[in-house]
Amino acid sequence: MPAYATNMRFKFPIVALTLEILTIILYAVFVVYDDGKSSHDHHNDHNGTSETSPVILYPMFQDVHVMIFIGFGFLMTFLKRYGFSSVGLNLLLAAFGLQWGLLLQNVWHLDDGKIKVNILKMINADFSTATVLISFGAVLGKTSPVQLLIMTLLEITTFAINEHIVVEMLGVSDIGASMTIHAFGAYFGLAVARMLYRPGLRNGHENDGSVYHSDLFAMIGTVYLWMFWPSFNSAIADPGMPQLTAIINTYFSLAACALSAYATSSLVEHKGKLDMVHIQNATLAGGVAVGTCANMSIGPFGAMTIGLLAGIISTVGFKFLTPILAANLGIQDTCGVHNLHGMPGILGGLAGIVAVALGKLEDKDPAMQAAGLASSLGFALVGGAITGLIMKLPFWGQPPDQNCFDDSIYWEVPEEEDENEESLAHGDHSKNKTEA
Repeated sequence: MPAYATNMRFKFPIVALTLEILTIILYAVFVVYDDGKSSHDHHNDHNGTSETSPVILYPMFQDVHVMIFIGFGFLMTFLKRYGFSSVGLNLLLAAFGLQWGLLLQNVWHLDDGKIKVNILKMINADFSTATVLISFGAVLGKTSPVQLLIMTLLEITTFAINEHIVVEMLGVSDIGASMTIHAFGAYFGLAVARMLYRPGLRNGHENDGSVYHSDLFAMIGTVYLWMFWPSFNSAIADPGMPQLTAIINTYFSLAACALSAYATSSLVEHKGKLDMVHIQNATLAGGVAVGTCANMSIGPFGAMTIGLLAGIISTVGFKFLTPILAANLGIQDTCGVHNLHGMPGILGGLAGIVAVALGKLEDKDPAMQAAGLASSLGFALVGGAITGLIMKLPFWGQPPDQNCFDDSIYWEVPEEEDENEESLAHGDHSKNKTEA
């Protein structure tokens, strides 16, 4: 059995402060305020600041910000003894990720050697952190804060390269980022999880499950994500009708997805009962799947059809596919990101290919859409595998198997938590997933 050095007293501050100081130095050299006097127009500055109010996109930015810090954070609080880490490490990774993402996304578009910050670039920086938070879900409970910072550094770097290739070089339309964020983040995380496979957890872990109140907290994240997803898919769309189309398509896709997720959950569960895991996650799959063609004229019925399929695919994945991946492929996907982001992300990419082929968006090539999906999956799997191998090095402070899914190894936990845990646990809901 490997030796575990989980004391974070020196290694975590050294890594975190080194990364932050390096970032500050890079910002001092390259980053300035956007004064609205760009020497040239960028592809992603169509909502820029030169002709309109520089803060016109701030409401959209706030919506995306809420999704990143509240939505993703609370969605992962379902683990009964890992709430501090779910919300707290989500904040840590997003805070570093948005700084690193803004740098790397815009290094291709320097304006007189500088990156000029505006609200649009801040929205895109938040988007880059979403890839990391999706991957975080795949390895939740099994990694140290230092490992996760390393993953953030490497994943956003890989993401920025892939995004540049897909959007700039291939000319792919992926306005809601089904391919470049959701599919990429999911399969990157799954590749990392495979590299970090723990044989000692193949029969489960006593803390890898929920209790009544932890599932309720996770549902808070679900509701925030569900409410604000139209902003996520439309924030960087061209103003006017394309942006309105993205809002409407996401709105209806989410609604249809919710119905299909509830229905499918009842269908596959014992005695027709609803499983909270399905409701927390699969109800969001419509927002993921409609992302690529959110700004395309697919009609509300088209968006609803995508949402319907996404809800079914996601729920069936949680019920049947996650155990198969763990047992046969050694992929221990804690949050089921394959079902919420991976398969719906691929569905979104395929829907985009079909929509472009049907002429729902002008001047786009379905072959390039397919190449964009392939590129995202390829970079995710290869980048994730390499990142996982680096994270597997023994000095990052990863937890031993018996301490996985437990806040107390990296956090000061109130003593009364141990006393109250039994009375608060109305039953381990993780058992429901396998018994039904």
